[in-house]
Amino acid sequence: MKRASLGRFMVLGFFLTYMLLPLLATVAFSFSVRWDRTILPEGLTLDWWQAVVERRAFLLTLRNSLFISVGAMFFSVLLVTPTAYWAHLRVPQAKPLIELLTVLPFGIPGVVLALALLRSYARLGAAIVYSPWMLIAACMVLALPFMYRPVANALAALNVRALTEAAQMLGASWVTTLTRVIAPNILSGVLGGALLVFSTVFVEFTLANLLVGARFKTFPIYIVEFTRFDARQASALAAISFVVAWLTSLAIIWVAGSASRGRESLGPR
Repeated sequence: MKRASLGRFMVLGFFLTYMLLPLLATVAFSFSVRWDRTILPEGLTLDWWQAVVERRAFLLTLRNSLFISVGAMFFSVLLVTPTAYWAHLRVPQAKPLIELLTVLPFGIPGVVLALALLRSYARLGAAIVYSPWMLIAACMVLALPFMYRPVANALAALNVRALTEAAQMLGASWVTTLTRVIAPNILSGVLGGALLVFSTVFVEFTLANLLVGARFKTFPIYIVEFTRFDARQASALAAISFVVAWLTSLAIIWVAGSASRGRESLGPR
């Protein structure tokens, strides 16, 4: 028994080291004066952090990335949740085809997706093709597997047909059934998918660079620009990107939890 516990702790320790060590090294490098001749950094400084946050492009690109990430997350929830519910309830035989379509983005490189969108919608004009809304649509396609799978798993754990029939017997419409009966029961799946979409889109570089580029510069593009002349400033931006994504995820979880607790407090007593 002790050997099994020791083995689990070793595996967990190795996994945490493997995941956290690159992040900690990146943060340490962003504070270092110099780190290329010794094992440890040669002095610490805040100059690199000050240099990146004082630029006007810092807040601009951060705002743009948050806009794209939140937009893709919001529209993905609106699109995938009703579709997955309808397919699970009405056409369960189509689920294999839907699952096949949702995993296709894993096999399509971002470059191919961006060029396909540019060729397909070129006749609509540059104002639409190279707009942030097109980037949001492209990111929704890219993050589709991360949104669909958690929602589908949450629906599979429910007796969706029984809940729907009970709600309809009480006079609920299809929209009311979805929003007041089904959605609260699959909130964990919807929330998990939304967080995956947000974290995926927030760091997406290829689609942003090809579709909008300097017209609507995002935070990943800003980071890549710094890697060309100062890796320490790029490391500071990478650390900021992680912290922003982490805090935003916590905020989304808190808002969803507050809404859930509010519904419970208003329920029957």
